[in-house]
Amino acid sequence: MGIAEARATAAGAGTTGRGWSPVGLPAVLVLAGAVSVQSGAGIADRLFSQLPPASVTTLRLWTAALILLVAGGRSTARAVADLAARRAWPDAGITLSFGIALGFMNFAIYQAFARIPLGIAVTIEFLGPLTVTVAGTLVNGRGDPDGRSSEARAPGTRRLASLGYAALAAGGVALLAGTVDGSDLNWAGIAWAAAAGTAWAGYIIGSKAAGQRLPGISGLVIATCVAALAVSGPGVIQGAPRMFRPSLLAAGTGIGLLSSVIPYWLELEALRRIPASLFGVWMSVQPAVAALIGLAVLGQDLSPAEWAGIGCVVAASVGAARTAAAG
Repeated sequence: MGIAEARATAAGAGTTGRGWSPVGLPAVLVLAGAVSVQSGAGIADRLFSQLPPASVTTLRLWTAALILLVAGGRSTARAVADLAARRAWPDAGITLSFGIALGFMNFAIYQAFARIPLGIAVTIEFLGPLTVTVAGTLVNGRGDPDGRSSEARAPGTRRLASLGYAALAAGGVALLAGTVDGSDLNWAGIAWAAAAGTAWAGYIIGSKAAGQRLPGISGLVIATCVAALAVSGPGVIQGAPRMFRPSLLAAGTGIGLLSSVIPYWLELEALRRIPASLFGVWMSVQPAVAALIGLAVLGQDLSPAEWAGIGCVVAASVGAARTAAAG
């Protein structure tokens, strides 16, 4: 799954060279990261009764930016100085675009959480990285017009498999949409979740591009600061002065820790132990975890058809990640 690229950049290129380490601990780390992310989302959903989604997004990104600055501020300052010295304005533009995508991704998904169940929102959002994975396989695969060898046919087979996974994901979304009467379907929530998925795809592409141009986590630090600044306007306008109450600042800090800082650290530790391809497969549990958190924390019951739709998207994501890794 493409989202692994963002973590793999910081983990270092040597991850796959270490071989396959025991998977027990990494599996726990990835699952704990998923639970942390979606628990933060569940708390954010509860906070929407006191603050607008834009303000909660702002508090989350402020927390993430401050902690990342503490962790990587010096190296990031050197990277920025180097960009300026080299007059590498295209590289700076790519990093800024990465940050804007990150900010809009968070802004849009919180708008979706305020309107539709957590599990459905994350499932629709997950179509973004799934699209990147499938598109990458289709673009990089090569057909076998002569049909002379099984090795030559493999890329064509991967293309067909990727198209099948795309169809499976589309079927899952159709199941989700078909479980709600048109009059009850919150199209704004679905549109925001789809927009978040599009931004997530841009985030994956931007993360890879920034990682190729900037050392360590400096690209992520810059992007997070840009994202925090980008959402501050609407967040403060809609939430001030209430959002600056100590209790709400504390809640926003907790959401930032749960949804950004803790999962990033857990995923980074997992990537030190396993290849990014396996990490991508495991990340595909996110929609299911989101649905379970929505049920446990928010009481968001889902119908069997909705669970089936989420299962289709999870299965499609797992299959697409494995197919891409095989390429």
